Amino acid sequence: MARDKNSGEPPENTQLTQRCSFCGKPGAQVKRLFAGHEAYICNECVGLCSDILKSSADADLPAELVDIPIPEEIKAHLDTYVIGQEFAKRSVAVAVYNHYKRINHLVNKKTSPSERKGAGANSDVDLEKSNILLMGPTGTGKTLLARTLAKFLRVPFCIADATVLTEAGYVGEDVENILVRLYQAADFDAAATERGIIYVDEIDKISRTDGNPSITRDVSGEGVQQGLLKILEGTVANIPPKGGRKHPEQAFVQIDTSNILFICGGAFDGLDKIIARREGNKRLGFEVNRKSIDVNSTDIMSYVMPADLLEYGLIPELIGRLPVISPLNALDEKALMSILTEPRNAIVKQYVRMLELDGIRLSFDPEALREAVAEAKKRKTGARALRSVFEKAMLEIMYEAPSMENVDEIIVTADVIRGKGQPQYIKSKPKKKSA
Repeated sequence: MARDKNSGEPPENTQLTQRCSFCGKPGAQVKRLFAGHEAYICNECVGLCSDILKSSADADLPAELVDIPIPEEIKAHLDTYVIGQEFAKRSVAVAVYNHYKRINHLVNKKTSPSERKGAGANSDVDLEKSNILLMGPTGTGKTLLARTLAKFLRVPFCIADATVLTEAGYVGEDVENILVRLYQAADFDAAATERGIIYVDEIDKISRTDGNPSITRDVSGEGVQQGLLKILEGTVANIPPKGGRKHPEQAFVQIDTSNILFICGGAFDGLDKIIARREGNKRLGFEVNRKSIDVNSTDIMSYVMPADLLEYGLIPELIGRLPVISPLNALDEKALMSILTEPRNAIVKQYVRMLELDGIRLSFDPEALREAVAEAKKRKTGARALRSVFEKAMLEIMYEAPSMENVDEIIVTADVIRGKGQPQYIKSKPKKKSA
């Protein structure tokens, strides 16, 4: 069909027979009818589409988080899962609250002035993101802290292992692949992804071998730190939806990392000695505020400074993008005992519940719990050691219990934990036959 080359409209003699492919109106009932490939659209539908686009201009912004829990509420929830670590829980609660309050501020700032919330003399102040660095020995609750936090806030969450990342172009995973995991955890919803939380574990394993810049290519250490800089600070990254390496013919999804909260965690073995040398030029101890602090003290990480992390092998730019530093202290025997019995996910509670499903009561002798704590303390892997101690000790009980008949209760003794004895079985009394 002939068309008006200048306007894209069909000739006047065809407007009586042609209709808009969207609303169905004939060309004679509308002001203008635009012709496309085997289709037409009228000026009214064009205007309607324009209004829809304008009203949904903020659709790509992260959604506002309704009813952000205050720091006290966040910490109270963390208390039910994470034992001890009071300073870390407080600092994380404040940082997370400020982070999502900042997101809501940005969302509201995009609306019209009459719809802004809290707009005032300081409405033009730029609020920056504060990522978090959790540092402490293995098994102290770093990962649990991050996972519990994300579950409480109901935001997408993923864990990435920094040790498998390499600089772009080398064998391994690209740094941007951690965004793919969050995108998949958010059910492939880009807007939800952009307000999620990423926990980067083993961040200390990508440190330089010393505090000096690397002369040769360091693709799994300093190179990865350089790659993390942009996504930690905020950038629009093109990610392949299904992960893997990028290639030119692949479709990409754009993710803005400006509002993604990054929590980095690491054990930082050896950092305590760096702190000791800085504070007192002694390897075994030093003085802070005239109080002698041993290098093996459980709270030595609380004295960490950016200069210590620089000497450890983190680059200055990465340290600057992790402004909230929350040290986690090593767990003593009292904390390990609390972990066994108090949290909602306590190991003892889990075993009791599992045998309860088989109709059997399970109880632990107090001496058995003390023996488990003592054994876990020797292994020096924190709360993870408790799990391994109980998995070994409870194996035979969990294997035999479902097939036992007439057993009402099983009592675990210290000898069971040591692997040198059997638990006590309390059998039910046989029912008397009626005459």
